[in-house]
Amino acid sequence: MNCPICQKRKATRFCPAKGEKICAVCCGTEREATIDCPSDCGYLLAAHRYEDEHPKPVPAEQVPFPDVRFSTDLIHERRPVVSGLAYTILRFAAKERALTDADALTALGALAEAYRTLLSGIYYEKPPDAAVPRELYAELAKFIEDARKEEAGRAGFATLKDTEAFYLLIFLLRVGRSRTNGRPRSRKFLEFLRAQFPQSAETAREEPHIIAP
Repeated sequence: MNCPICQKRKATRFCPAKGEKICAVCCGTEREATIDCPSDCGYLLAAHRYEDEHPKPVPAEQVPFPDVRFSTDLIHERRPVVSGLAYTILRFAAKERALTDADALTALGALAEAYRTLLSGIYYEKPPDAAVPRELYAELAKFIEDARKEEAGRAGFATLKDTEAFYLLIFLLRVGRSRTNGRPRSRKFLEFLRAQFPQSAETAREEPHIIAP
């Protein structure tokens, strides 16, 4: 039986996404590209392990907001907010199965760009055009505003500044860019977030803890 994709090579690997066997070459070239691979596919997991064991640095020209610098102390000080942003992405991914790394990075990048213009004194908001990243963009923006309100109502906590929100979005954006493999349908960054918050699947419908008690 020949591979249904290339129609040339012998089909030897069962593809859970297609529900039939395909050849090893098409599995490698079409994985997370034209094939929307489920996260528990053994071949996908093996490929991701290999990528993690042989990491490639992000090219300088592809680093998000390369001109922006901030102290890593901010990430530690505002870790609950970073965690909340990650939970927001995971909660959205739980209800929107079509979400990919590219969608998540697009939403984060667009929101970070909105904050950059806000800091310049001229607020200009341009949500993503595509529906999925646009919806995630709105949820991330809402989380940040909710974080501000909660902090403002609690004594002893400094309200999240626009500059801090800008930097935290860039931090998560850079983590995402370094963790994804760049394939159109990759969810490697999302899987990385799930590994950091193993209970997120069970608590997908719960609100994240914005501020640590």
